[in-house]
Amino acid sequence: MARHTPQELADQLKDGLLSFPVTAFDQDLLFDETAYRQHLAWQASYPVAGLFAAGGTGEGFSLTPEETATVVRTAVEEVGDTVPVLAPATGNTAQAVRNAHDAQSAGAEGLLLLPPYLTECDQLGLEAHASAVCAATDLGVIVYNRANAIYSAETVARLAARHENFIGFKDGVGGIEHLTKVYATNGDRLFYLGGLPTAETFALPLLQLGMSTYSSAMYNFVPEFALEFYRDVRAQDRAAVTEKLNSFVLPYLEIRDRAKGYGVSIIKGGLRAVGRDAGGVRPPLQDLTEQDLADLQALVETGTGTRTSGEALQTA
Repeated sequence: MARHTPQELADQLKDGLLSFPVTAFDQDLLFDETAYRQHLAWQASYPVAGLFAAGGTGEGFSLTPEETATVVRTAVEEVGDTVPVLAPATGNTAQAVRNAHDAQSAGAEGLLLLPPYLTECDQLGLEAHASAVCAATDLGVIVYNRANAIYSAETVARLAARHENFIGFKDGVGGIEHLTKVYATNGDRLFYLGGLPTAETFALPLLQLGMSTYSSAMYNFVPEFALEFYRDVRAQDRAAVTEKLNSFVLPYLEIRDRAKGYGVSIIKGGLRAVGRDAGGVRPPLQDLTEQDLADLQALVETGTGTRTSGEALQTA
């Protein structure tokens, strides 16, 4: 059973850093429960506001519904008493509803509703999709605005009026006019979080648009740096944010952009670099090359002051 009401969950999530733990795989790319539990325990040992299991960085798109349920349940068992665990709802509407039921049964605190798989859709269909998921659960639901799921300000308002457990709007597009309309129309009825790739890059300007928090993928392997960055953003310390952008985030983007899909692969590469290997990524993603991994390790050392493990690179 969830420990927070939807509103209590929103109140906690809106004022702290959020992250998406990677899903650990073994050499055969099967779920590695032991390694996953170890990673979660480490992640929860820092003051993060919420962890989203089996999300984008957790390669939720490569998991079967059964695997997703297992990963979420494992996360709740391991750290649910310490930090809120949220689960994904993804794919077609029936699958997303199934994800919602599985998440509630597992004791998750909330849901992130990802875009429907592949198909294009307009506002009425998108509203019906989100409404079906909200109606299927008592958990707090956050919609993810990206790809083929661009929610208009009016659609968001109708969902908020109809479903008390609709609590959040996550943006993965960054359209200033659109975000202004969504926030101006819905105000404090929801909380708003940034979800663009490497969200640190956009965190300070998006704060001015009402996005008090964001999801940090790099928290997976440099949690102290990620938390310091978030504190600088919330303090609106532009000088400190700019220094961290130049010393680590922007060079990190250069490595991330060397291949498509590296946005996830680089996180597992970072874990390998700091000696906390969580295995490789599943196809169609590809792991970092040895050169890219070596470049990342050097950057982590110089850019964040985090101690890395050269031995991990040589023997993994």
